Amino acid sequence: MSVLLFGVSHRSAPVEVLERISVSEYDRPKLIDDLLSSQAVSEAMLVSTCNRIEIYAVVDAFHPALEAVGTVIGDHSGLTVNELTPHAYVRYSEAAVEHLFTVAAGLDSLVVGEQQILGQIRNAYLDADSNHSAGTVLHELAQQALRVGKRVHSETGIDRAGASVVSVALHRAQVLLAGCGAARARSAVVVGAGAMGGLATAHLAREGVARMTVVNRTVANAEHLAGNIAANHGIEVAGVGFDDLPAAMADADVVVACTGSVGSVIGVGDVHSALAARGRTADADKPLVICDLGLPRNVDPAAARLPGVHVVDIAGLRGDAGAKAAEDDTLAARSIVAGELADYLTAQRQAEVTPTVAALRQRAADVVEAEILRLEAKLPGLDDPQRDEVAKAVRRVVDKLLHAPTVRVKQLAATPNGDHYAEALRELFELKPGSVEAVSAPEGRRGVSDADRDSTEQGER
Repeated sequence: MSVLLFGVSHRSAPVEVLERISVSEYDRPKLIDDLLSSQAVSEAMLVSTCNRIEIYAVVDAFHPALEAVGTVIGDHSGLTVNELTPHAYVRYSEAAVEHLFTVAAGLDSLVVGEQQILGQIRNAYLDADSNHSAGTVLHELAQQALRVGKRVHSETGIDRAGASVVSVALHRAQVLLAGCGAARARSAVVVGAGAMGGLATAHLAREGVARMTVVNRTVANAEHLAGNIAANHGIEVAGVGFDDLPAAMADADVVVACTGSVGSVIGVGDVHSALAARGRTADADKPLVICDLGLPRNVDPAAARLPGVHVVDIAGLRGDAGAKAAEDDTLAARSIVAGELADYLTAQRQAEVTPTVAALRQRAADVVEAEILRLEAKLPGLDDPQRDEVAKAVRRVVDKLLHAPTVRVKQLAATPNGDHYAEALRELFELKPGSVEAVSAPEGRRGVSDADRDSTEQGER
């Protein structure tokens, strides 16, 4: 069994393609079910953020599984194979594991070193575990990836460049305001009360915004987030519904849109109404910066053509200097990933040979027991102490003969093509696959740790 990765991210595709292929929380169960309906896929986990969609599947064979995954993604997105192929990347076996560790470390993020992707990977695993689409392989892989990410952030300074896409976008907004001769943002609107909305409101409060409005389709959720921010930061925060969006934007310096909606939630009409209301006040010439952090995009692109409006979106953040971590920290993080990858692969290879070693020892034990019974039949006069000494002597001989080859085969299993040695053992000693599988039947799947379940880290989106 090997791991197949099929992905599309900000590094491989434009925003337009990411929008087409994005997977909402409502679409996720069906997509996973469609994957598992293929005989080529036995386990599946979907990591879906504003910057990436990646499927990790446990498969028996590469080509049938790739075809199955590509078909499911194509049906979901409406993209043909020819349209999808230039923007997709595929990793298999060791390369798939290395990629997940790299992603967990924040090395593949739009903002290098951001920590929120750890929460997204955790949520992806918890979702797969609760839906029974993650088995032993993905459990161990996801848990190790989370450990890698935590280690990178605790042992390096990779996240010093910025905590998230939110921080980089808001920094860009402040630069735009300053470039237009405006003061730093003092009033803000956050559209969306989810994880990204929480990050945005907290960051704006720390940056000194004095007034804030949280807008959400469910007013109660907006009011809840607004109450938390007001209590924690001592600023004026209101929670309203979408009917009040134009009025809220009329008084804002910065608007952050970060909902999971499919399609625009801020239309040209909304922005035009806000500008018209602003034109009747002393703030008529004040610029309006809108940070669109949604995927699909939350803001109608035509809004950027209105006078005095500046739109910062995911595509515009690519290559931002603030999104790059220091080179030394990046190298240190990559070194950790490389070491963890080597340890993981060594453990996996040794685990793969363990059933063969166990089956060999079981075969030897069966032979010993059979020979002892035959001896007892031929020498019925042996008393119990004599019989025990003979049995112990035979077992010691067998154990000593098997010790060196079984220890050595485990060592060799950690090397490239180490599975060939286990195959040789099976062939030489006529170990049937059924006997190996019986010895190696996996224990019940372990759940994610309590510490991980209690973590409050949020995902990229």
